[in-house]
Amino acid sequence: MAKEVKKEQAAKQNAKQAKDSKGSKKSSGEQVVPKGWVPNLQKEYKERIMGELQKQFNFKSAMQIPRLVKITINQGVGIASQDKKLVENAAEELALITGQKAVLTYSRKDIASFKLRRGMPIGCKVTLRRAKMYEFMERLVKVSLPRIRDFKGVEEKFDGKGNYTLGLKEQIIFPEIDIDKVSKVLGMEITFVTSTTKDEEARALLAAFGVPFKKK
Repeated sequence: MAKEVKKEQAAKQNAKQAKDSKGSKKSSGEQVVPKGWVPNLQKEYKERIMGELQKQFNFKSAMQIPRLVKITINQGVGIASQDKKLVENAAEELALITGQKAVLTYSRKDIASFKLRRGMPIGCKVTLRRAKMYEFMERLVKVSLPRIRDFKGVEEKFDGKGNYTLGLKEQIIFPEIDIDKVSKVLGMEITFVTSTTKDEEARALLAAFGVPFKKK
């Protein structure tokens, strides 16, 4: 009898912990991806983009076709040393934008002129992979970038190794952000890491995904 009571108590405790964990994800802005769900952009990559790239660059093997490995979003809050609440707000906003909990970044050294000490939070970042990566990419190119005033395309800033970094001046271009609740307008850097080491192939991949590069 005692063993059955203990098992029942343990089951209730496990259920409570699972519920609390799920609730904490929602409160932090983290998106729960349904099992087996495939984003539209990921389907498009497999059904259309792969074939186009293979034909364009004459790849003999499907393994040679460039693919998107991960997307990293970094947001710096330079004056966070004066107001720690700013970096916390930035992390919450980034979680809403990406659907994944943001990780705080910390200073690596003391800078007296900026009243900065080593180990102080100065920003936040998120690394997206797989389904969340494709879902974020689709929202970025189809919804957020077109919301930029007088938008004429993005600059090409490849690193010579097949990776691309996009700089944004305002987080308010994302519809997930409530402008009335923004304490400070902040910029961010979005880095697209690809499987290729050639900028030409990486550019073709991102352009196929819909990244609107400026016309030369």
